[in-house]
Amino acid sequence: MTEQEQNIFQIISASGDSRGLAFEALRLARAGKFSAAKEKMGEAKERSIAAHEIQTSLITKEINGEGVETSLLMVHAQDHLMGSILARDLIEEMIEMLQEQRLVSNAI
Repeated sequence: MTEQEQNIFQIISASGDSRGLAFEALRLARAGKFSAAKEKMGEAKERSIAAHEIQTSLITKEINGEGVETSLLMVHAQDHLMGSILARDLIEEMIEMLQEQRLVSNAI
């Protein structure tokens, strides 16, 4: 396996971890465990950052003329990364909405 393929699989893995952690955070928030949900979202963000750092290193190599091959696998990794970032961002908003809803319900 080439170094680039290893990097691609790391992007896919970290992105999948991030997405999974974000959905776990949402389940925690739905159960009213907002502190635990916030921790999971922090973990999800860390995994996204790890994937993004690998992506950035590949982009930097390409900019510097170090032939980075565009492949279906690379496109797949980018798709996973963007999907996980979108899921994380939306789930973050959903958790905030659940918290606000809980506050309103408790105030009534």
